[in-house]
Amino acid sequence: MTVSTAPLPVPTRTGPARRGRFGVHLFLTAVSLAFLTPLLLAVYASLRPYEETAQYGYFSLPRHLSFAYYRQAFVDSGMSKYFLNSLVIAVPGVLLTLFLASFVAFAVSRLRIRGGTALLMVFTAGNLLPQQVLVTPLYVLFNKVPLPYWMSDSMTLYDSLWAVIAVQIAFQIGFCVFVLANFMRTLPREILEAAIVDGAGVWTQYRQVTLPLCRPALAALGTLQFTWMYNDFLWGLVFLSDGDKLPVTSALNNLRGQFFTDYNLLAAGSVLVALPTVLVFLLLQRHFIAGLTLGASKG
Repeated sequence: MTVSTAPLPVPTRTGPARRGRFGVHLFLTAVSLAFLTPLLLAVYASLRPYEETAQYGYFSLPRHLSFAYYRQAFVDSGMSKYFLNSLVIAVPGVLLTLFLASFVAFAVSRLRIRGGTALLMVFTAGNLLPQQVLVTPLYVLFNKVPLPYWMSDSMTLYDSLWAVIAVQIAFQIGFCVFVLANFMRTLPREILEAAIVDGAGVWTQYRQVTLPLCRPALAALGTLQFTWMYNDFLWGLVFLSDGDKLPVTSALNNLRGQFFTDYNLLAAGSVLVALPTVLVFLLLQRHFIAGLTLGASKG
């Protein structure tokens, strides 16, 4: 009796399966191009002189390309100080938001405190409140909150970067608590119980046991929070009256003339403003994608 050693046939994809996969790739490519087209058009316009696009149109072939508009946009708008203002708002805002949100999420999901579910619902419901509703009450409140001169030259919370940072944290912490609390509930309970047996206190359980396991979620949230806080335009415009304190998103307005606006120059400024968020995403891309796919292979 002989045993056949011929390899088993490898199953191949059927025609409908291949066509379906091709259709999915075609759809995703079309959606990606739809999202990228405005950005690519802005980059293309920023490299061309306005006179050329005015004569031949924005979709014409280029005659001359240069980076002159980028240098002009950076110098004319005073963008360096506005970049610094945005970083002073976004970096502390992100760090404080993640710290406070992770602490609340740890208490709600891991310590099983009384009323934890209700507290989580309150934080989640705060995200449903339109920000514009609170503009007037916060404006009045910040004008009545005193601060020492070394913190605010207006002697109040109004017209200080502290006001924008506080509002950003208040409106973003609810979303972060919701995401982190649900993620922490998926962590094995045995890890925390083992730490308690070894004599770990609450702070040790939070800092040395739970936070390292939440690194992908924190990285994903940090990327999103930095993008949202950095790109925000409303709160800086409402709570800052001194033009030198405004964030970089408002610097684009300095590129608009009273009677004429060079939209190619404005496109170059927009690309410059977007560069920090792109850089942050590239640096945290691996952690960001890992955070988005958490739990995809569970169950």
